[in-house]
Amino acid sequence: MKHSLRGVFATALTALLITGCAMQSPSVVDRADDRDAGRLLSQAEQQAPDQAAKTRLEAASILAQQGQRDNAFEAAGNIDVALLSEADRVRWALLFSELARAMDDPRAVLRATQVLNDDLPMQDDQRETLEERQRWARNALNEGDPELLALPSLEGQEIRRIVVALPESGPLSSVANTLATAMRRHHEVSGDNVELSFLDASQYSMDELYQRAEQMNAQLIIGPLAKDQVTQLEQRDSVPLPTLALNYGSSEQNNAARLFQYGLSAEDEARQAARRAYQDGHRQMSMMVPDNDWGRRVGEAFWNEWHRQGGEITNAVRYNPESSVSNAVKTALNVSGERAQLGNIDALFLLALPDYARQVPPTMDYYYAPNLPIYATSHLHEGRLQTRRDQDLNDVMFVDIPWQIPDAAVGGEEVLPFYPTYQRLREESDASMFRLMAMGVDAYEIATHLSDIASLDGMRGSTGTLYLTGDGRIYRELPWAKFQNGTPTPILIPGQSDSDE
Repeated sequence: MKHSLRGVFATALTALLITGCAMQSPSVVDRADDRDAGRLLSQAEQQAPDQAAKTRLEAASILAQQGQRDNAFEAAGNIDVALLSEADRVRWALLFSELARAMDDPRAVLRATQVLNDDLPMQDDQRETLEERQRWARNALNEGDPELLALPSLEGQEIRRIVVALPESGPLSSVANTLATAMRRHHEVSGDNVELSFLDASQYSMDELYQRAEQMNAQLIIGPLAKDQVTQLEQRDSVPLPTLALNYGSSEQNNAARLFQYGLSAEDEARQAARRAYQDGHRQMSMMVPDNDWGRRVGEAFWNEWHRQGGEITNAVRYNPESSVSNAVKTALNVSGERAQLGNIDALFLLALPDYARQVPPTMDYYYAPNLPIYATSHLHEGRLQTRRDQDLNDVMFVDIPWQIPDAAVGGEEVLPFYPTYQRLREESDASMFRLMAMGVDAYEIATHLSDIASLDGMRGSTGTLYLTGDGRIYRELPWAKFQNGTPTPILIPGQSDSDE
C-alpha cells in the first residue's frame, strides 16, 4: 500500500461511516427480451475466456428479463468476473445482487457487492444501490440465523472422519507441520474414535482435494492454510464439504455456505485492545505499528475499532523495525526538547515483536512519560519466562492465549482447556511454536463440534474463548496480563489496569 497509514485509516473510517437512506434500487429486470439466452451460453463455451464472460453476462441479463430467475442466477454466478471490463463488472454486480436478494441469499449479495472495494467508475445511484444491498446482506448474516450456518449433513452425527489438507512443501510447510503435529498429539491424548487423515495440499488444487476427501468418505475437511486460497473459497456460494479453513480470507465477508474460518488473527487482538483501553477510560490514543503490510492491517483494525468505540487517534506512527526506537517514540508522544507532550494522549497502542517492544518503555521513561499506559498484542511476549530481559516491559498490558499465560485463568494452570494435551505439548514444543500448537488443538476441537454449531459459540479453547460470527468466521477473546518484575501476571477484573488491582 502506497498511501500513508493515516490516509489508509481515514479511507477505512470514511467507508465505515457511510450512512443515510439509499435511493430506490433501479431494477435491472424490468422488460422481456426475446433473444436466445441458451444459444449465447452455448457460444460462450467456444469463445476465449474474456469474450465468454461477456457473453454469459448477456445471457444472464436476458434470462432475468424473461423472468427465469433461477437460470439467470446460475448463469451470473458462473461468470469469471475478473475477466469483465469495469463497466460490465458493475452491470454484473447490479444484476447478480438483485437476483440474490430476491432469492434471499445474503452471501451471494455480498459476493456481488465486493466490487465496491475495487474503486470502479459507477454512477451515484448505482453505488447507493449496491451499498444498500450490502448493508442488507450484512444485517441478515449478523443476525446469526442458524439456518445460514447449519450443516444438515452433519446434524445429529458424531464427527468420525476428518481429512486435514495442509501443505507439506513450500513457504507454509513449517507452520503446517506444527499444526498437524498438534492435531495428532491431541488426537492421541484424547483417545477418541476420530479417523484423522492427511493430504498434502501442495500437490493438489482445492477441487482435487475435495474430490479426494469425498472419495475417503470424509465428513469434513480442515484446511486450507494459505490466505489466498481461503479468499477464493469464501467468494464461492458454497463448498463441496464442510470446511474449517485455518486462516481468514481478505474479503470483508465470507460468502460461502459450509465454510468456517479460524486462525490466530492479530487484527482480533488489536480490536480487543481498543475495546479494553476504552473500557479503562481512555479516549485519546497514540499508536505505534511497524511499517509493513502486517502493521498496516493490524493498525487499521485498531483504528477502526477505536473510532467505533468513540475514541480519537491523536498520533499514528509507522516505524521501521530496523531503525532507532527513539525517533518513533518521539513522534508518538509529541516530544518537544526532551519531554513528551501528553496533553492529548491518554495511552499508547503498541504492535511490536519482543526485541523492539522491550526498548519502548525505557525510551518513554527517558522522555518523562513513565506512567503512560501501554496496550499491546501477544506478539511482544516470547512465551517463556525471561525475567531479566522482560523487566523493561513492566506495566505493559497485553493479551495472549490462555496456554501462554496460564495464571490468567481463574483456578490456575490445571483448569486450562485440554490440560492433558497442554502438559504433553509444553514438554515437547519450542516456545516460539506453542501458539501454533494451541491453534492446532483448537482446530481439531472446532472440527469435531461442527455437528453442533451452537456449541462453538463461547467455547473455551486453548487459544481463547471462541465465538462464531454470522458468516462462519470464528474470533477469539483472550485473557489479559501485564508484566510485573519481568513476569506476566493476570489482569482479571475488567476496567482495572492499575498495579494495585
